Amino acid sequence: MQGLFRVAVLPGDGIGPEVVAEAVKVLKAVEEVQGPLFLFQEGLIGGCAVDATAVPLPAETISICNNSHAILLGAVGGPQWDNKRPEVRPEQGLLQLRQRLGLYVNLRPAKVLDSLVGISSLKPDIVRGTDLVIVRELLGGIYFGNPRGIFARDGERIGINTEVYREHEIERVAHRAFQLARVRRNHVTSVDKANVLESSRLWREVVTRIGRSYPDVQLDHLYVDNCAMQLIEKPTRFDVILTSNMFGDILSDESAVLSGSIGLLPSASLGERYALYEPIHGSAPDIAGRKRANPVAAIACGAMMLRYSCRMEAAAQAIEAAIERVLKRGVRTADFPGRSRPVSTSRMGDLIAIEVKRILKSGQQATHPRKKR
Repeated sequence: MQGLFRVAVLPGDGIGPEVVAEAVKVLKAVEEVQGPLFLFQEGLIGGCAVDATAVPLPAETISICNNSHAILLGAVGGPQWDNKRPEVRPEQGLLQLRQRLGLYVNLRPAKVLDSLVGISSLKPDIVRGTDLVIVRELLGGIYFGNPRGIFARDGERIGINTEVYREHEIERVAHRAFQLARVRRNHVTSVDKANVLESSRLWREVVTRIGRSYPDVQLDHLYVDNCAMQLIEKPTRFDVILTSNMFGDILSDESAVLSGSIGLLPSASLGERYALYEPIHGSAPDIAGRKRANPVAAIACGAMMLRYSCRMEAAAQAIEAAIERVLKRGVRTADFPGRSRPVSTSRMGDLIAIEVKRILKSGQQATHPRKKR
């Protein structure tokens, strides 16, 4: 390996700084075993950036990200910024960052660990064995299409948002989904609303064409409402779910509850050059500063960073195995039900970091190596 990996650390708002600190702690545990690997540089984003600079994404933060191999982000937003003008809302910082860096695909894994199957909202015999990834297109669709806005017409106000997809936008995210399926279980489910929406008809046509280039990967199509139902009825049927920006936003939050806690799940937003890693939970301002936040999702983001940006698969597996072993021992943070004496945010990070070092020093393989199954 040549040089060090430059990592932009954007803690953000609410519980973001607390959970990101634990992710960095675990990455430093990897360094303790394998030697210097990372150069961390912090920047402002979201509400804290608005307070300090009057904008949600300062130029200095953009510069830090442009000069980094990967970006580790906590969370943005909170009620204290709800009355800000739309262009300076904390969430705009994240949307602007995705656009500036060309992060067009979002990966959201949802895996139910055997040790946690009992806390899922679903019955154990339904949810046990769930291991899926939602591949969400991130820069197109209704969130970015024009025209958009609230207008006055014929004596009343109307709200307009426009769903727009270009062929190349669908092609590039589809290739990512099929490539990911090849290192998993060779199955892609493309989700759309082609019975109603022209944009979805184009989506289905393009995905079908791209799928012919991957004859080893099974492709099927579902309407989004059917997919939402089947995620609850039979989540184990899914491997890779490929879908549009808005549908992916909704379905990924639905899949998050399968695991039993939104505090467990990481995500990766990838482009051709840059990558951003963030837990899928929000800023949770009601528990910020109370040492109650679950850092597992942020720590798992560190594993995804090692896998996709640093190409350090063994270290990524070590973090994932460490998380599972600590949880299997019954260690829980306050977001888990039925635990009278949960551990603090930092204690959970400490225990995972200790386990990571133990695994790396012993040369043990991760519990679930990533390979075709």
